[in-house]
Amino acid sequence: MEAAIFDDLTALADATRSRMLLVLERHELTVTELCAVLQLPQSTVSRHLKTLLDAEWVSSRRDGTSNLYALDREHLRKLKTLIRRFEPALVSDHLSWSSVGGVFLNDLLPLPYTEETLAHFSARVAQAQDYLGRELLIENPSSYLQYTESAIPEEEFFAALARASGCGLLLDVNNIYVSSQNHGFDAHRYLQTLPTAAVREIHLAGYTVNRYPEGEMLIDSHNALVSEPVWELYAHAIRQLGPRPTLTEWDSDLPPLDTLLGQVGQADAILARECGNPVDPVCQT
Repeated sequence: MEAAIFDDLTALADATRSRMLLVLERHELTVTELCAVLQLPQSTVSRHLKTLLDAEWVSSRRDGTSNLYALDREHLRKLKTLIRRFEPALVSDHLSWSSVGGVFLNDLLPLPYTEETLAHFSARVAQAQDYLGRELLIENPSSYLQYTESAIPEEEFFAALARASGCGLLLDVNNIYVSSQNHGFDAHRYLQTLPTAAVREIHLAGYTVNRYPEGEMLIDSHNALVSEPVWELYAHAIRQLGPRPTLTEWDSDLPPLDTLLGQVGQADAILARECGNPVDPVCQT
């Protein structure tokens, strides 16, 4: 531990390396681009980059024939420590954003589904996977608004992200249903668009209905029984994908344990029925 701390401090105790970190905090650059920005020869830039890479202050990814370098965010550093400690079978995050300009919002905000966003998000997922040394699963969000700039259906964006970044997909069936009702798209078409091999895990949950003068909105609240339409959509997903680890989520207004176990049993029964053989038990959060 002391040696690791010393390496971190050594990496920062140099004016050139500090300048490099300030630049890489704002931009993902190649060595050639760094040389131009810093007005330094390539040998000097490469030497300092190696020090920063060894201390894990900077991450790199391959893009064609070039390596791109960027500042390693503290969040990734903490996540890697957590993964090393607990060694989870799967690691996931959402297809969303929650911070801008140093301000963090306590919500999973939807992305505008454009080619520019796809390129940016794919690059960030690839960077995170390279740094963590493992596959990430990206989960489809529940959505309550859409951007006029969006030009790609969510399911096509989701599938393209998996192809471009090499990530796996975490399929939240309740989120698909909630969003389909809020925005009027076909939930079954959504499922059919996804690359089967990329889906590693499935989530289930309950929703609530908020009523307004303008109409109803479904909210992914995780405080109710899984609805019958979501069970039907889950069965459709299992028929299409085959068995997948399944997590049923219930985060607040907790019911008696027998109710939770009943939800797990219902998921297990669908898995067994659709797959034609016994399957491993479903997890419950």
